[in-house]
Amino acid sequence: MKKKVALHNLGCKVNAYETEAMQQLLEQAGYEIVPFESGADIYVINTCTVTNIADRKSRQMLHKAKKMNPDAIVVAAGCYAQTDTGKLKEDGTVDLILGNNQKKNIAEALAEYEEEHKKASHVIKISQTKEYEELSIAYTAEHVRAYLKVQDGCNQFCTYCIIPYARGRVRSRSLESILNEVHALSERGYKEVVLTGIHLSSYGVDFLEEEKMDLLALIRTVHEIEGIERIRLGSLEPGIVTEEFARELSKLPKMCPHFHLSLQSGCDETLKRMNRRYDSREYAMRCGLLRKYFKNPAITTDVIVGFPMETEEDFRKSYDFVKDIRFYETHIFKYSRRQGTKAAAMEGQLTESIKAKRSDIMLELHEQRAREYEQSILGKTLEVLLEEEIQIKGRTYYVGHSKEYVKIAVEKEDGLRVNDILPVRAEAFLEKHLILGMKINNFKF
Repeated sequence: MKKKVALHNLGCKVNAYETEAMQQLLEQAGYEIVPFESGADIYVINTCTVTNIADRKSRQMLHKAKKMNPDAIVVAAGCYAQTDTGKLKEDGTVDLILGNNQKKNIAEALAEYEEEHKKASHVIKISQTKEYEELSIAYTAEHVRAYLKVQDGCNQFCTYCIIPYARGRVRSRSLESILNEVHALSERGYKEVVLTGIHLSSYGVDFLEEEKMDLLALIRTVHEIEGIERIRLGSLEPGIVTEEFARELSKLPKMCPHFHLSLQSGCDETLKRMNRRYDSREYAMRCGLLRKYFKNPAITTDVIVGFPMETEEDFRKSYDFVKDIRFYETHIFKYSRRQGTKAAAMEGQLTESIKAKRSDIMLELHEQRAREYEQSILGKTLEVLLEEEIQIKGRTYYVGHSKEYVKIAVEKEDGLRVNDILPVRAEAFLEKHLILGMKINNFKF
């Protein structure tokens, strides 16, 4: 009888990719995958450690798993398992610990545990490895869009961030491995791939001279693969957006004009304290390059409010900068102290009420700018990838995203199906952040 395994993911898109990869490794080893509910024999929690809150959520999920079945094997994998191994060794709810670069061995680690029935920890010194952990997926929970991990680790050491300690230094996936996975996904019918990593902009910096390749070269190579019709990028550092980068990407028809450029603050003093390695003027210039080569690109970002020592004037500078750039979406994060980072030891820690107030102000701006960008595409013809069928007020629609990642609904009709890509004219708002589109026949981009 097959052992039942339930998996739960916490954290980023890279974690989600790795959770799916572990699931497929376990399926290949003969385990049955079941929902994260009572009754599983094994619970695998892929943990996150980006903030103290993420640590707490990771512990809560591990304890929840043990409560659902006290006899089950509970596995803590990933970033929290990497950074707080000592705590997990003392935690009676956890039976098996898998740090980063050890997830590929999950089936073997479980087999070893079941033989010995003794708590085990598989954690390496992640900062000392140069090995990229080879994980891959044959399919994904999303039916039309596949996230593809091409890089791990980070060399930046921003003062608020624990990730270089959890993930180690930059390690890039080989081109051969990436292309094998893209071909496999294409053969399964996936039309869009999203290239992602812990620090995607650093792809290739660790390669030897004879195998030199950067992100632009990787994108060009993926662009040649038949069946893949759209390429989207994960989060980028602004420094990668040079004149050449923007110009060359604009020549690739499959490239989605949707760019997530990490900002974190529009105040130069705060950026210095964060160790972000650019200033607001440089960042604005990079956005200008994207707008020079792409017509109305969707530029999105992350902003942290309430960073240590952020004054009211600093916040106002950041707000005004975000307002002037006119992002499509701004993801707002209240600064969360993470033990083990330089920022956690800084003077001038702000109260939660100040952070909440500043977050609300920035969120209001986000909503305004998102609405404005969506209004700017009304009347335009967009390329939409249909992703799911939904009901709204008694009517049936197919919903998908344009290349700019704007959510579009098309009324269901004969001949349409999920995973179709079609030309759609954006007509009007159907709901908040959902635009009603009209399919256009005999239109070619």
